[in-house]
Amino acid sequence: MEQLENELHFLMKKMNNKEEFQNTLEHLKVIEPFNKYDFIISKLLSENIISYDDYIKMRDDYIFRNLFLYVFEITSPRGFGDTWAFSHLMTIEPLLKHPTKHEDPDYKGQYDLYLPHNGEIIKIEIKASRANDRNKSDAPLYEKALDSNSNKKFLMNFQQLKPSCCDVYIWLAVYRDKIRYWVMKNTIIQNHKNFCPQHRNEETETREKTYDRTKIFEGQIMITNENINSIAPYEVESFQLRQAIIEQFES
Repeated sequence: MEQLENELHFLMKKMNNKEEFQNTLEHLKVIEPFNKYDFIISKLLSENIISYDDYIKMRDDYIFRNLFLYVFEITSPRGFGDTWAFSHLMTIEPLLKHPTKHEDPDYKGQYDLYLPHNGEIIKIEIKASRANDRNKSDAPLYEKALDSNSNKKFLMNFQQLKPSCCDVYIWLAVYRDKIRYWVMKNTIIQNHKNFCPQHRNEETETREKTYDRTKIFEGQIMITNENINSIAPYEVESFQLRQAIIEQFES
């Protein structure tokens, strides 16, 4: 939105009676879908400051920069982390399946999806987060949404991590314009320097930094600008997911 507003602000300087228009804009009453942006663009078109083709390009560029903005409008954590994330992954990799006791008689919800492989199943836990601007803590999610090229500070908390319950992790990070994927063996999570207890238990009740990570049943890793490079070797493109899962499982 910030880039669009800057573009429109630049174009508005070319208007006739731009001060009068700015005053009108400040007192404009809006009811969707008739908002301030459609008002500005209509004026720009009427004064031939932009052409119809210019408008189409502006529109297409905005859509491309915000392909996944709708994901930030999903307010339910379960709706985002389970419903949306699972559906998205199963769409781009159809061999991913929901587990049942038919495939795994011991299944009790310990992991999220599985991938059939050489007569066995690879147990997969899915974790998803959204890239938010840390300096807009009180703003709605869609206003905090960052694009993948942003240099602003962000925090993505991957939590409820249970390495002993799965073979492989798939992490998703949603940005305004793209989705990033990381595929990691469970031991990579368990040995990550920032893996820490999410809840106290007998082994980690003091939460000291010297705790044994192998004894953490449920933990979390907070990914920020400072440590995102720690998972860089495990980032893959969407079409590489299946092979990456198999490689991590067999490693």
